Amino acid sequence: MSSDGDSPDAGGKLVPYDVGYGRPPAATRFRPGQSGNPRGRPRKSRLPDHFPKLHEERLKQVTLQEAYRKITIRDGDRTVDLTIAEAVIRSIGLNAAKGDKRSQKMFTELLRTVETENKALHDEYIKTMIEYKSAGEKEIERCRRLGIEPPEMLPHPDHIHIDMRTGEAVVRGPFTREEKKIWDRAKKYLESVEEEIEFLRGMLKKDPDNENLQRILQQNTGIQRRMADLLGEYV
Repeated sequence: MSSDGDSPDAGGKLVPYDVGYGRPPAATRFRPGQSGNPRGRPRKSRLPDHFPKLHEERLKQVTLQEAYRKITIRDGDRTVDLTIAEAVIRSIGLNAAKGDKRSQKMFTELLRTVETENKALHDEYIKTMIEYKSAGEKEIERCRRLGIEPPEMLPHPDHIHIDMRTGEAVVRGPFTREEKKIWDRAKKYLESVEEEIEFLRGMLKKDPDNENLQRILQQNTGIQRRMADLLGEYV
C-alpha cells in the first residue's frame, strides 16, 4: 500500500496512514455531517398520464375508434353519415366498379376473406348444433329406458330445428335458466288463453249470435297466435 494520506489522530494531529482498499485519501473522504449525495436520489422518470400502460394496446383502441367514427360525405346530390370503415369500403368498391385494377383486386380479396370466414363460422355452428342435439336426444332416450328423469338441458334438443337443405339451425326455446323462467310463465299464460278460447267456443255454440263473445274470441285467438309464434310453437 502507498502512504500518501494524512489522518488526524485522537489528539487532532495529522499522522500519515496507508492508502488502499477501504482507506481512501483523507482529502476525498466524507466529512462528518456531510451527505455523499447532496443532490439526493434522482427521481424516477414518469411517463405522462396519456401514455399507454405497459399492459395496454392503445393503438388497437385508437384504430377501432377511428374506424367507426362517423363522418359526413357527399353521395351524389346528398350527404350521408358513414363510419370511416364504411366510407373506405365504399370508396374501394366504387373505384373497383369504375375499372381500377388495384381496387378490384383489393375488393375481391377482401370479399373472399369475409365470405370464407363467415362460411367457416357457419359450418362450425351447424356442426355444434347437430352434435348437441344428437347427444341430448341420446341422453333423454337413455334416461327413458332407465325410468329416470333426464337432466335439464338448455337449450332443449327438441327446440333445435335444423334444415339440412338450407343449412340453417334455429333454436326455438330458452338458452338460459332466466330465459326458461320467462318461457315457462309465457307457456302458462298461453295455456290459460287456450282454455279461455275453448270456453268461449262452448258459449258461442249456445249463443252463436252473441257479438260480444265473438269479439272476445277473436281477440284471444290473436293473442294465442302471437304467443305461440313467440314461443316457436306456431309455424
